[in-house]
This record gives sequence, structure tokens and C-alpha cells, in this order.
Amino acid sequence: MENQLKKIAVLTSGGDSPGMNAAVRAVVRTSVFYNINCFAVYQGYQGLIDGNMKVINARGVNNIINKGGTILKSARSLEFRTPEGRKKAYDNLKKNQIEALVVIGGDGSFTGAMIFQNEFNFPVIGIPGTIDNDIYGTNYTLGYDTAINTVVEAIDKIRDTASSHNRLFFVEVMGRDAGHIALNSGIGAGAEEILIPEENRGLEQLLESLKRSEKSGKSSSIVVVAEGDKTGKNVFEIASYVEKNLPYYEVRVSVLGHMQRGGSPSCFDRVLASRMGVHAVESLLKGESNVMVGVNNDQMELTPLEKAIKGKSEINKDLLRVTDILSI
Repeated sequence: MENQLKKIAVLTSGGDSPGMNAAVRAVVRTSVFYNINCFAVYQGYQGLIDGNMKVINARGVNNIINKGGTILKSARSLEFRTPEGRKKAYDNLKKNQIEALVVIGGDGSFTGAMIFQNEFNFPVIGIPGTIDNDIYGTNYTLGYDTAINTVVEAIDKIRDTASSHNRLFFVEVMGRDAGHIALNSGIGAGAEEILIPEENRGLEQLLESLKRSEKSGKSSSIVVVAEGDKTGKNVFEIASYVEKNLPYYEVRVSVLGHMQRGGSPSCFDRVLASRMGVHAVESLLKGESNVMVGVNNDQMELTPLEKAIKGKSEINKDLLRVTDILSI
């Protein structure tokens, strides 16, 4: 390694996601492996401002790889959005002689990290932690795999009652700007229709599809709706429209909400978090900064934070074709 850092810090920021703890564990233990003192920052960027940080050793991250959420806690800091707040954060890092920062979070967290790096020339590196999988520069973000498995399990249970009562269920999943969760979990759960922000199919097309399903002999159906879908104002409006125009359907709505963020991370997310945590520390040792760790075609890569924030993660168009074929 080219650069011998003596002290680094790690924090989690923004919405929590399964795998964050596994990433923290990897950052801490990789630091110890390379004889670096690792500071755990509590409550995200607000913790930097308040000086809420302490050295954490390899034993301090025992038995967290399997835990959801984040042991470091997370908070949205309005103060960090101000130059004065960021200066306090910088002063606390310098006071503790910390030389670099690892930020685990989403695009909002990376925006803060990029601004901080530009203002103070302070080395930062990001690890993408968000269930939405909407960060450019990586095939997968931490928590995404766990979230879609949680959704599939929930839909499987909903389908049991839908079949028992001949009902049409609209299931809303997270995804304000991206439909990755809806599309993949919808296919995995055998949904009849999937509505995502990237593809506005319109209410009439939805009605026609549901009519075909009913005529083909389906007595119950599942429609997965991403929260950012533009077919209607919200899932309840869509359900009401369908119920009004297709009275033979008994319609129900289920909003899965924050249950998608919780739970023990999947094996995939644990392994991904471990790889990203190791790569983040080793990249800092090589002098890298203002970049995000990502995985593309199963290879670890670095993407500039600005590109990760401004770029757009693409939906897999072939999956749309797959769901059209399989929903007959």
C-alpha cells in the first residue's frame, strides 16, 4: 500500500439498510489488519459535528454481521448542510487526528461527502447503502438483495389470502425514483402486473391487462406498484379506479412500508458489504478519495462521487419483456 494512514473514521448516514453493519465490521477489521485506528462515528454527520465518536477495535464489531439496521445509528443533519456545520465536523476530525472518512449511505450522504471533500481537501470514500439500488456505478447496493427477498416473502403470503378470497391485491413497495425492487420482486413473486416509475403504462393498459387475466381464468391477481409509479397519484387512487371499472374484482391494497428496510441481511448482502468495506480501506491506503466503491460484473470498481450522484441507474429492460410474457 502506498499511503500509511494512522487514523480513519466510519459513519452511516441517511436511511438504514441491511448490510450496513457488515460494512462497518469490514471497515473496522480491515483497518486493524493494516494497523490503522478506526473511529466509529455515531448519528451520521451530526455525530461528526457533535464529536460523537470513539475508537473501535476488532472485538467491538463482534456479532454484528447478521444484524439489520446500523449500530452506529443514522440521522439527517440539517447543520451539516451549512458551511459552519461542516467546519465543526472538520475541526473534530482534525482534533482527533483522523486522516480519512468512510461514508456508508445513499446519494444524499454522498453529496455531503463530496462537498466536504471539496471544501477541506479531506479524503473520503463512499460505500453505497440503500435498498433502492438506485446508485450509479454499482450493480448492487447494500440492502437491495435483502429487501427484494423480504418483499417476495410478503407477497407470497398475500397471494395465499388473495387466492382464498378471489381478490385483486395492489402491493406498494419502496422505490420513489427507481423500480428495481418492484420489478425484480414482482417477477420473483409471479405478479400479474408491475408498475414502476420508469415505465408509465397508463390506467387503461392496466385495465386491459387485468381483463385478459380474468378472461383467462385467473380468479385472483397481484399488482406490484413502486411508490414512485406515475400511473396514478398513489396506489389507493389506482386501486379505486380499477375497482370502479372492473366491479367483478374485490380489490385490496397492502403497503409494505418500512418493513422492507429491516431484518437480517441476506448472505449476498453480507458478502457484498464485506468486499466493499475491505476495498474502501485499501483504496484509501492507495491514495484514492472522492470516490464510491461499487461492484460491476462481480469486480470491485471505483466511481467518482459526482458521477455516482448525478448518474442514473438503469432498469433492466429485458425484465419488462419477461414479465409481459409470463403474466398471461
